[in-house]
Amino acid sequence: MERIILIRIGEIFLKGNNKNFFVSLLKDNAKNALKGIPCRFVSSQNRMYVERYEDSDERTIIDRLTKVFGLYNLSPAIKLPTDFTEIAKVCSDMSPKNGTFRVTVNRADKKLDKNSMEISREIGAYMLRKESGLTVNLHQFDFEVNVDIRENGFSYVFYEKIPCAGGLPVGCGGNGMLLLSGGIDSPVAAYLMAKRGVKIYAVHYHSFPFTSEMAKNKVIKLAQIVSDYCGEIELFVVPFTDIQYAIKENCPIEYMITIMRRFMMRIAERLAEQYKCGAIITGESLGQVASQTMESINVTNSVVKKPVFRPLIGSDKSDIIEIARKINTFETSILPYEDCCTVFLPKNPVIKPKIELAEEMEQKLDVNGLIEQALSGVEIIHCNNR
Repeated sequence: MERIILIRIGEIFLKGNNKNFFVSLLKDNAKNALKGIPCRFVSSQNRMYVERYEDSDERTIIDRLTKVFGLYNLSPAIKLPTDFTEIAKVCSDMSPKNGTFRVTVNRADKKLDKNSMEISREIGAYMLRKESGLTVNLHQFDFEVNVDIRENGFSYVFYEKIPCAGGLPVGCGGNGMLLLSGGIDSPVAAYLMAKRGVKIYAVHYHSFPFTSEMAKNKVIKLAQIVSDYCGEIELFVVPFTDIQYAIKENCPIEYMITIMRRFMMRIAERLAEQYKCGAIITGESLGQVASQTMESINVTNSVVKKPVFRPLIGSDKSDIIEIARKINTFETSILPYEDCCTVFLPKNPVIKPKIELAEEMEQKLDVNGLIEQALSGVEIIHCNNR
């Protein structure tokens, strides 16, 4: 008899003939999440288990696994050989001594001569004989005893099912290049795209000396926090000051943010091509600021060929903040360190820019030269919270 963690997978059950690919990727991601913790990760009959760990590590293991996309839920459990007398004894010993309860049995081992209902009744009867303070109620109960009888000759007794992140295993949906600012939105966009299986790369535009090292470190911290869900993130910090100076000196001030965003998209696409990313990802929400009107989005989209995914496009700010709190990025996002956009923000930015006007303004700039110069100064930072 030993203490283990029983893991259940979710949506990938629907993947038919491709299921093995998704399961294999999910196993690798779960193992990577447990790096540094002495334990054994095994799988058998559509179940995954963590075994042979120290009791003091159990809470950390649970915390890490609940953030692995593709896992549905998990249960701390007792593993023991399938013997009904021993199972009933464990159920009784582990249970509260007073209150209402029910016993639920999942009998995957069909070779047994008793069905699930018969086994449930036997275990429940044993518990009632042992403790006079217990009563059975199948519909309104204080606690539920779960017994999972597997084909491998072992059974698992547990009392709770802890929800996991759900979604699809990171990596099964290709790679995406995220425009990561120090704000609330883009880390949430990373989380949502990773939940659909996208491996996240990130690019951040840094305007030294107008934005400080603290501002850069804030973005690194955000990437580290999100890496709990996304896995390690390669963060590309792009020097952006010279581009902003060139725009400021040669373009109307009201178009400054529009032209800046067009440069950001071009650079993101160049990096996306280099790192085999199939899409660019942003944290834009329609109408939230001047650069996120439909007209502004069309103008910035026009400079790239790759698709641009905007998972927050229809979200209210309150919805985004709720997710940011859930994934623990909110408190870091609101730290008062400005990013490159806020530093050079004009008083009255254009909200309905036109592509032809933006293109005309850019003719005064050495667009390719400025991009090449910025890319030559890229700093690559590997962000991982573990």
